[in-house]
Amino acid sequence: MRLTGTVSSGLGRAHIFMAQPHYQDQFKMLLGGTAWPGTLNLKIEGQDLINYIALRKKSGIDTLDASDEDRSSASKIDVSMHEAHRIRGFLRDGVSFGGATAFSASLESDGTATECALLIPDLTRHTDVVEVIACSFLREQLSIEDEDVIHLLVK
Repeated sequence: MRLTGTVSSGLGRAHIFMAQPHYQDQFKMLLGGTAWPGTLNLKIEGQDLINYIALRKKSGIDTLDASDEDRSSASKIDVSMHEAHRIRGFLRDGVSFGGATAFSASLESDGTATECALLIPDLTRHTDVVEVIACSFLREQLSIEDEDVIHLLVK
């Protein structure tokens, strides 16, 4: 599955979660190394949003924030070939850190492919934004900035 999105700034809170050792241990198994303490956000729409909703549904995420038409269209998309990797949440010092689902992917920009993962947190404010994690600071590595259009190939 290929998703095309526009790079956008996030809420600036991902680093709090991404820096947690419990998550990092799991990201290492998925990515083969320590994940950069932040996410790259891609705003998506149209068929790409419908495809993303199908992945969210596979993850067990409630998709009531999507339109009835988009949910219906997403239910017709076969995502069985995409392996969902469960990222377990945890409780530390009375604070709950939620789980997530990740899908291995590669990010394509100007002919360069970078290994990464699409991350779908169990709890998120994003409905039309894909969060991408990688071992490197993707904005710097790929020389991308807000409003750039890039492609994500979900494996």
